[in-house]
Amino acid sequence: MDELTIQTLIKANYSGGLTETSVYVNLAIQATAVIIGGIVLWRGSVALHKKKLAQRARNTYFETPYSKGWKRK
Repeated sequence: MDELTIQTLIKANYSGGLTETSVYVNLAIQATAVIIGGIVLWRGSVALHKKKLAQRARNTYFETPYSKGWKRK
């Protein structure tokens, strides 16, 4: 009985029944998608932050002749 089980496992392995490559490929695709998605979100966040800083720098509400004189540019 034990020999029959080993023989069955060997046949299943060589016939492709026990291959786990699809599991590993699926895991690799998911990991790659997470990394690429993270990079896209990171770069989008940086772009929005730069836009926000540029908009804030253009605000001339607090600029007065006095403040222009004491600031060193």
